[in-house]
Amino acid sequence: MPTPHINAADGDFAPAVLMPGDPLRAKRIAEQYFDSPRLVTEVRGILGYTGTVHGRPISVMGSGMGMPSLTIYATELVRHYGVRRIVRVGTMGGASDVLSLGDVVAASGAHTDSAILTRRIPGATFSATPTFALLRAAVEHAEAHGIPLHVGTVFTTDVFYQPEDQTVARLLAHGTLAIEMEAAGLYAVGAELGIETLTVGTISDYVHRSEEMTSEQRETTFGDAVRVAIAALQS
Repeated sequence: MPTPHINAADGDFAPAVLMPGDPLRAKRIAEQYFDSPRLVTEVRGILGYTGTVHGRPISVMGSGMGMPSLTIYATELVRHYGVRRIVRVGTMGGASDVLSLGDVVAASGAHTDSAILTRRIPGATFSATPTFALLRAAVEHAEAHGIPLHVGTVFTTDVFYQPEDQTVARLLAHGTLAIEMEAAGLYAVGAELGIETLTVGTISDYVHRSEEMTSEQRETTFGDAVRVAIAALQS
């Protein structure tokens, strides 16, 4: 049934959903990768589509930027539309020197500076991790198709313009690969509601180097990540 943020009808969403941040990226994914995509929601400009890939139903919907926005949409998809798998696919900022622009990262865990997670279980540090079956399927697809895929932890932050401090440097020293703004929130929703989740991202810029994709490249350079994400969803 429609919610305050989604106006799709019952049955409009497939059980498996891709979730980029940018609604226009959701539109591009539907048009480029789905057979017979149809628009199922457009509240506040957050576009959602359902179609098929290899004859199997699949949906894609934008989440907006950051954990507060993503957790609203992910929660409503699960509670009101029966969604059972969500894979976030988007961009990340590279923190590790092993990464190049366009590389794909699968987040095996997500550190965060957000109170969204610290308030979930008072007295404990919640470990934000994906569903292993989805992560394994992503790795297997990448290996089978020659897609370089880096697997490791990311830093999910509420702050896009980071102040100069030692947080990122210390995270990098502890093996963190990249920085983004949604994975930890998605993993927490998955753990709370009992669904499968994963985050797959494309490196669009760097934390400590002045090299980055253009806005157009950020919207269009996502093919490898999307193919890995779809394979995980359909595993």
